[in-house]
Amino acid sequence: MKRNIHMSLLTLLMVCILGIGNDAKSQSDFSRNQFYKAMQGKDEVAIDTQLNILKDSQMQERVAFEGALFAKKASMQKKAHDKLKLFKKGAGNLQSAIKADENNTEYRFLRLMIQEHAPKIVNYDNDLQKDSKFIRANFSSLSTELKKIIKNYSKSSTILKPEDFN
Repeated sequence: MKRNIHMSLLTLLMVCILGIGNDAKSQSDFSRNQFYKAMQGKDEVAIDTQLNILKDSQMQERVAFEGALFAKKASMQKKAHDKLKLFKKGAGNLQSAIKADENNTEYRFLRLMIQEHAPKIVNYDNDLQKDSKFIRANFSSLSTELKKIIKNYSKSSTILKPEDFN
């Protein structure tokens, strides 16, 4: 009887440890480079992969990143209704994240990326100039990784230019 209780407790302990390990693994699977590669590409599988990585993440940036991914994924849908529904969900998540942390330059960069490519009909470009100015003003305080991502994006952007970041 004691042996069964000990085995049960040991099994329970192992399940808990493995569960914690899986949560840590899913967070460690996140890569900003892969995230931004998906954001700038046209591969729905890459978008879904990033959404799955973020799904159970405890990352502070999760809501903003998911919002940007949903808004990006909207452009890949066939039906107008699906496009609009997904875009609204994504833009709403991103707006909530920005409202909670208005001074987060990365969130502003995500919004700029979405605004720059959003169809005119959704009228989601009101903060384009403000975000562009904010990104330029705060660029020097960003991580090396994010600076590189923004510089790379500026090569194809109509509002950010590589010379803005020299």
